[in-house]
Amino acid sequence: MTETAELKTIPLHDVHVRLGGKMVPFAGYIMPVRYSSDIEEHQTVRTGVGVFDVSHMGEFRISGPGALDLIQRVTSNDASKLTVGKAQYAYLPNGAGGVVDDLLVYRLGEDDYMLVVNASNIGKDWDWIASHNRSGVRMENISDDLCLFAVQGPKAIDTLQALTDVNLSALQYYSFDQADLAGVPRVIISATGYTGAGGFEIYVPTEQAEEVWHRIFEAGKPFNIKPIGLGARDTLRLEMGYCLYGNDIDDTTSPLEAGLGWVTKFTKDFVNSGNLKAEKEAGVKRKLVGFTMEERGIPRSHYDIQDEAGNKIGEVTSGTQSPTLGVGIGLGYVQAEFAAPGTNVFINVRNKSLKAKVVKLPFVSKGA
Repeated sequence: MTETAELKTIPLHDVHVRLGGKMVPFAGYIMPVRYSSDIEEHQTVRTGVGVFDVSHMGEFRISGPGALDLIQRVTSNDASKLTVGKAQYAYLPNGAGGVVDDLLVYRLGEDDYMLVVNASNIGKDWDWIASHNRSGVRMENISDDLCLFAVQGPKAIDTLQALTDVNLSALQYYSFDQADLAGVPRVIISATGYTGAGGFEIYVPTEQAEEVWHRIFEAGKPFNIKPIGLGARDTLRLEMGYCLYGNDIDDTTSPLEAGLGWVTKFTKDFVNSGNLKAEKEAGVKRKLVGFTMEERGIPRSHYDIQDEAGNKIGEVTSGTQSPTLGVGIGLGYVQAEFAAPGTNVFINVRNKSLKAKVVKLPFVSKGA
């Protein structure tokens, strides 16, 4: 069987083809990478409103007695702090010091949670969590039951407010409501996103997904709403310094080196927590940093990061030309002594050593 034959399609595949989306393989799915141009779509989200169909993402429902205990065991953050209607960012640590995946944890009810995981890791994550489910906690893979639309940008509230009675302006960051949207009941409307431009992530039953998609675009017409592809999604998240699984974090990368200490809660026991705590106390040997190019050039994944003498001190994990800043930006791991903002480093771009500077993240302030 060819690789193409094994790829899955998202429910609105035909809609994206009709919209002129360029469809490419991504994370085991055929996905729209762009409809017009990455720069145009990027600017649409930064200044107006755009919609990403990210229905390839995975959703697991963990519910009933023992649900919280299981989530506490397998995730790094402290889910006991969640109240109903709140979400948190976390990761699944593995037993070898790396990261199985990063994810969102939603508390839907008293003993009812939803985990949102990366598309390429759905099977791996399910098996990992199930391997730690020693108490028969109820687990459901509801990935095929939901479509996920990310409505992002400063005009997202104006677009969606016409479709729901929920006061979206009052919905705090990392909070959500389950309510009618576009006539569909109990849609999860979440004040989250991967762009730093503000907006919402909407979890819609697959059966009503196409109807809701069209209703969102009707409501957004006054704001020149556009569909947005994966290309702009990547440049938007990189301007915020958000990690991408498979690039900046993976099974071999330390979450503490990746700057995920803020969602690593040692107030509880979880998978590999003892070793991670010891690593924190000893101090990490390298760190994931952001850098901007001081000379013209675009950094790419796996390019060497060097010191002034040309010695390799790290490696680029993500890089692009920032549409907002107009310069090359990137993320990469460097030896800890080179991680301070303001440090000069050099990126080996096509055998040329180009000057760059370590900067404090994000590259672009939220809402910019």
